[in-house]
Amino acid sequence: MRFFIKLRDKRALLSASVLALRSTTERKQSRMSTSLPVAAVCQVTSTPDKEANFKSCTRLVEQAKEGGASMVFLPEGFDYIGSSREETLALSESLDGDIITRYNHLARKLGVWLSLGGFHERGHDWESDRRIYNSHIIINGEGEVVSVYRKAHLFDVELTGKGVSLKESDFTIPGPQLVLLRARAIETQCFVLAAAQVGHHHTRRASFGHALAVDPWGELMGDCGPSDITLRLVQIDLKRLMEVRREMPVLQHRREQEFYCSLD
Repeated sequence: MRFFIKLRDKRALLSASVLALRSTTERKQSRMSTSLPVAAVCQVTSTPDKEANFKSCTRLVEQAKEGGASMVFLPEGFDYIGSSREETLALSESLDGDIITRYNHLARKLGVWLSLGGFHERGHDWESDRRIYNSHIIINGEGEVVSVYRKAHLFDVELTGKGVSLKESDFTIPGPQLVLLRARAIETQCFVLAAAQVGHHHTRRASFGHALAVDPWGELMGDCGPSDITLRLVQIDLKRLMEVRREMPVLQHRREQEFYCSLD
């Protein structure tokens, strides 16, 4: 599942991320002269092999940095995708475990910000309940974790006719606040960067790619396609963002929560 950063609702994270996105590039993966900040949206095929996954993601991050990106977006399950509930739990780690430590070092070495779309984080009561968080992590160019979002709305599906049953809530703890979601760029008036999984993860699961980048007017900026482990580099034009918000001032029409409560 893809994750998006809803920049409007998390202004502190927006400010930090914008500062991070200072670089030059073009979509064809080679540098060009530009003053616009650049981000990379990635598409990977995670498996239960955590070491292979890290190497694959590292190659993409290095490629993005060479292309001029200052922030790189990796998808949910970038660390691994387990083949069973038991394996998923067994492979999980804490935030100060080996995987996040290695990504901290990678970010610091390359001087690039990382958006890690969904990390299998062991819960605070792991020793007693064996449950995990689905956590989105932001690491800055100094290799520091600056934001952690623990997914609030978990994915449960049971298709009895097809023998499909997946209940994320059985072993994943819901987080406290919804700040990341699959939002329409036009409605939120923000850039949407949706990293994705692609290909076969194991014998029981496959994903279909199409990691996307969309601008605040809903125009497609980049699409990683349906089959390849790859990335797309996109320029983040903040003037474009301001123009859209000026021409259609949706944010000015927002009501405080108390207004809607008064309608009950």
